[in-house]
Amino acid sequence: MKHIDRFCLKTVRWSSWPLLALMAVFFVTGYAMSGRFGFGSWMDEDRALAIHKLLHLPLLVLTLVHSAPAVYMSIKRWRRNQ
Repeated sequence: MKHIDRFCLKTVRWSSWPLLALMAVFFVTGYAMSGRFGFGSWMDEDRALAIHKLLHLPLLVLTLVHSAPAVYMSIKRWRRNQ
C-alpha cells in the first residue's frame, strides 16, 4: 500500500466519527428549531438556531475532508478492477 493510500484511508476513518457526531448535533438543532419529535424541549429556538448556524462551516469542511479521499480511493479501486 502506497503512502498516499494509507494517508487517505486513515483520513477517511478518522474523519468519519467527528462527522457522525456533527451530523447528529446538526439534526438535533434543526429539529429543536422546528419543535419536532420533542427536541424543542431540549433547548429554545434561538439557542438552537445559533448553534445550527455555527455548524455550517465545520460540517462543510469535515464533509470535504472525509469525501475527497474516499472518492479518490473509490476511483482508484474502480480503475484497478476494470
